[in-house]
Amino acid sequence: MELPKNRFKQGLAAGETQYGLWLGLPDNSAAEIAAVAGFDWLLIDGEHAPFDLRTILSHLQAIAPYDVAPIVRCVEGNTALIKQLLDIGVQTLLVPMVEDAEQAKRLVQAVRYPPDGIRGLGTSLARAARWNQVPGYVKKANDEICLIVQVETASAMDNLDEILAVEGVDGVFIGPSDLSASMGYVGDAGNPVVIDTINKGLKTIRAAGKYAGLLCLDPSLAESYTQQGADFVGVGVDTMILATETRKLAQRFKQGAPVKDDKPQAGY
Repeated sequence: MELPKNRFKQGLAAGETQYGLWLGLPDNSAAEIAAVAGFDWLLIDGEHAPFDLRTILSHLQAIAPYDVAPIVRCVEGNTALIKQLLDIGVQTLLVPMVEDAEQAKRLVQAVRYPPDGIRGLGTSLARAARWNQVPGYVKKANDEICLIVQVETASAMDNLDEILAVEGVDGVFIGPSDLSASMGYVGDAGNPVVIDTINKGLKTIRAAGKYAGLLCLDPSLAESYTQQGADFVGVGVDTMILATETRKLAQRFKQGAPVKDDKPQAGY
């Protein structure tokens, strides 16, 4: 049995912009519906959505048969939690609120087996190793891991060059909403000052030879970010799609209730 290849990492290496959808609904039927939609990747949001280890596993199992790459955003960069996530089969990990190079170095250590890191060995219990059915898993696994760190504060942006210099960080995800809040523009991720900061960050990431990404729900702005160098862009959130479209449908058929289209959000 062969070690599964990291589809997300392969897509990035091919040089084409990878478009994805955020998953916040913990029911795996929602994940499976999204998996057949045609996105390059789906992100299971363990930071803000009501996921735990078992529901993340359930989502990974639901997505697995389809031609789409799963990404998991953990609630925090905890070494023990990262070990569990990797063991259930996560190959691409997005870690929120990374502030400096030292934190990034600890994350690199956490996602790698020795001698390159400190990931604990427990392959007989690990879905990632197919419960010891993948020959040489511990010697191959590091190559298929993709570590993306999330830079989402003004101070983290100040430390961006140092974070990018950390070997083993594959990419940097800029969080527009938290970044805008830390810059004094709460709820205004589309502010020109914020957009300019993000654009500068994208160019810096690309210049360092790393992959750059973000979530942007405004289609025209998302396209602008790809032109500025974004390699992967989240363009929707399952909860928002459900909330928006069901409300619009109800309004359409309720007498005297005009259909109101919400202005797209600039980021999340």
